[in-house]
Amino acid sequence: MIDFIYLASQSPRRSQLLDQLGVRHELLLPDADEDSEGLEVAIKNEAPAAYVKRVTGLKLDAALARLKRRRLPVAPILCSDTTVALGRKIFGKPEDAADASRMLAELGGTRHRVLTAVAVQHRNKRQEALSDSRVTFAPLTPAQIKSYVASGEPLGKAGAYAVQGRAAGFISQISGSYSGIMGLPMFETAQLLRAVGFKL
Repeated sequence: MIDFIYLASQSPRRSQLLDQLGVRHELLLPDADEDSEGLEVAIKNEAPAAYVKRVTGLKLDAALARLKRRRLPVAPILCSDTTVALGRKIFGKPEDAADASRMLAELGGTRHRVLTAVAVQHRNKRQEALSDSRVTFAPLTPAQIKSYVASGEPLGKAGAYAVQGRAAGFISQISGSYSGIMGLPMFETAQLLRAVGFKL
């Protein structure tokens, strides 16, 4: 009987969402010499859905190697990656405050997609899913963008915003999975965990 999983993610939101599902988990984070950011580099002309699924698969491969290298007990490993897309343009995590301001200026007044891929592997069985949601931003003034970026919240977030944070005040409409926009779609995650034998 599997009673816990490994979460290969540094996102506190993903950990909170697993807690909400009642899933006991341990973090399986990269070693200092692992280039985890390098896994998130997009390939030229790559479609957003293909990108987020590929990155999630690479993260899971790295986590499996980590588990083996550390000789840890075998349990399901969960990985996830989120990206924001406007058309075919991918908005990853901003490099700095100026990059966050640029992203928010482009996303203001638009309806864009938030794509979160999830992958779970237990032994040789891998299951994957993709959550595709739509978020509509009201037009944003330069002052709103400046104030939001100054809060520090956009840094480390795909598309330079957090739906569960202050950016909620910019969002006029959401279609899809709220938890998926946060970074871990709970419905799909529960399905994947059951598929590899985890009891929920």
